[in-house]
Order: sequence, then C-alpha cells, then structure tokens
Amino acid sequence: MSQVSQEFSALKSYIESHTKEMVELETILTGIQAIAPESGGDGESKKCAALEEWLKKNGITRLEHFDAPDSRVSSGVRPNLIATIPGNKDDYNIWVCAHLDVVPAGELSLWNTDPWTVVEKDGRIYGRGVEDNQQGLVSGVFAALAFVKQHILPEHTIKLLFMADEECGSEYGMHYLVKNHIDLFGKNDLILIPDGGDPEGATIEIAEKNIFWVKFHTMGKQSHGSRPDLGRNAMLAGCELALKINSLEKFFDKKDNLFDPPYSTFQPTMKLNNVSTVNIIPGDDVFFADCRINPCYSLDEVRAEMKKLISEVEQKYDVKIEMTEIQAEQSKATPVDAPVVKSLAAAIKGAHGIDARCIGIGGGTVGACLRNKGFDCVVWSTMDELCHQPNEYAVIKNIAIDAETIAYMASEL
Repeated sequence: MSQVSQEFSALKSYIESHTKEMVELETILTGIQAIAPESGGDGESKKCAALEEWLKKNGITRLEHFDAPDSRVSSGVRPNLIATIPGNKDDYNIWVCAHLDVVPAGELSLWNTDPWTVVEKDGRIYGRGVEDNQQGLVSGVFAALAFVKQHILPEHTIKLLFMADEECGSEYGMHYLVKNHIDLFGKNDLILIPDGGDPEGATIEIAEKNIFWVKFHTMGKQSHGSRPDLGRNAMLAGCELALKINSLEKFFDKKDNLFDPPYSTFQPTMKLNNVSTVNIIPGDDVFFADCRINPCYSLDEVRAEMKKLISEVEQKYDVKIEMTEIQAEQSKATPVDAPVVKSLAAAIKGAHGIDARCIGIGGGTVGACLRNKGFDCVVWSTMDELCHQPNEYAVIKNIAIDAETIAYMASEL
C-alpha cells in the first residue's frame, strides 16, 4: 500500500468513527444564534468564541483573529477566525472557508422542532444553520482534526477560515478580509467554499451569475379614486416598469448551459405598501427586482437598458422614478482547468469514486469576491440544499463524506 493510501485510510477511519463528535459540535454551534444586526441579532462573536474554545480543547491551537469593527454589536467586532494546520510544503495552502452567521429561523409554526436545538433523527440533524453553513464548517474541522489526531503531516498547509456576515453581504467577512488582509491568500492557494452543492456531491461550482438587486421608486401625484385625471398613478407606472424590467430577459437573451436556468433572469419581487384604502390613486409606489445575469453581460450594460426603460415610463405617465442599487455583484469564473478544480475533482474521484462536473449557479457566495481579486476558488458540498428553509437539516454521513474528500485533497502527493 502506498504512503498516500495508508495515510488516507487512517484519516478516513478517524473521520468515520467520529460522527458523534460532529453532531456534538453542530449542537454547540446551533445553540448560539449568530444573526446579523440587520436581522435583529448580535453578530457571531459568541458562536466564534465557543468554536475557538472547542478547537483549542481538541488540539487545533494555531488560531488568529482578523476581526472587522462593528459598533452595532455588543462585542464591537464581527469575528473572522483562521485556524492553521502546518503542512509539509508551504508553496500553497488549502483553504476551507465557511461562514459563522445564519439567517433567522423565520415562522416558528413551520418548524417541527426548536430551530435552535439540534434534533437527530433518521441519520439527519435538524436546526437552523446545521447545513448552511455548519455542515461545511464541521467537515473542514474534522478533516483537519484527522491529521492532528492521527499525527499525520498534511502535504500542504490547511487553513480553516470561519467568516462573519456572509448572509448579509460579507462586508464584515470576506470583503473585509480581501480589502484589509489580502496577503492572507496566495495566487496558487486551493480555495474551497463548502456553501453549496448537490445530494451526490458531484457538482463543482466554478461560476456565478452577476447579481443585481434594484429598488424602483415611482413618484406621481395622489388623488381621489374617482378623479384619476387629477392625479398621476404611480402604481400604474410602476406596474408597466415592472413588466418592462421582466422583458429584459428577452433582450439579454444569450444562454450559458453552465447555469440552470441557462438564461439571465429579471424578476420583479418585493412590493411596498402604497395607499391605505381602495379609493386613493397612489402617488408613490415602490417595488424591487432580483436580477441574475449571465457573466457574458456586464452590469453597466444592464444599467444602461434599465435607464432607457425608466425614461420611457417617466415620459408616458408624467412621473419621476428613482433607481437604487441594493446589491451589485459581478463575478469572474474559475477556469475549468484551474488547479483547485482538478485537485477537488481528483479528491472526489479518489475518495468516493464519483466523476465530478463543473456548473455555474444563480446564487451568490463569497467565491465572487475572491474571483474578482484573482483567486481561483470552487464551491462544493454534498448536501440537500435546505438553506434558509424551515426544518433545515444536514445528513450526518454527508458531513463525514465531505471531511474525507477534504482530507484526500490535503494528503494527495
């Protein structure tokens, strides 16, 4: 048996025999509500402190903080913690980047269990955050821990990054790190983000659609419902604009089969209340659109077309329309032949006999931020994609499977 297969066999054995401890760590993390202040929470500091204590207790002791100041939370900071497991070579590092924050539980009546208390049933654990993103977090931890506990030196240094603020835009997480600590990452590093995937673990995400969230505020003139001639109906103008925004799906019509759906989407979504009774012509109207645009188009192209549509509606209805960007993220793609793609695909094949394929996604991850700074990265996990849903769960065996894959990447010669 080769050195690699002997080492990996020992690592795999350790991981498979410690699923109980994985559930215990998930239980600790789920019990601490790491919610952003935008959603009424106090951030991730308490959760990060509990994780840090657990890591030290279990032998992962090389820990560094790169916290972002935030006066809105009681600790005054949003934590970004890096754990390092030194390897045999330092020509590049292997990163596993997971986020600490979770979204609120939502409507509690839709949950069958307490969302903040892990419940184990039929090979699954239920609770808010157990999959998004604690599954990937715990997989990374136990892949690294397997090396520590088995006294095996990784071929390359392993870096575990526990980030803040992913659910609300990453201003205090990955964006803060690349802005203030860009030297943490090397151009040759293999960066894995276990924050999306499929039930078989067969898809490697290498690209994301450009994300454009926009608020449209239409200002007309309010009048009585019986005298629309004395007003300027902001809702009517807003409705026409919403249809025009949706019609951009036919204008930006190039398809990219890396994505599902393969076309760009321009979808009106949220609408704010305008008037309080039926017999009022609204003079003010607000709606939002969620646009996911194939990377072949720039956001500047989209902005230009939206401004044309706004001008058309303004002239037709004699209204003024303000367009405000809520989120604008334009992302480069990781090449299909990038080292991190090849290494992960080889690990998936070597550890589990699965032939992986590359895909793009319409959702957003911190991968976009890294790619835009010139760092190739991939998003991958074995998961049922229950993020943000009531009765969120993680499949326990998937935590172990992903830990084995990460360990394979770090032990491969």
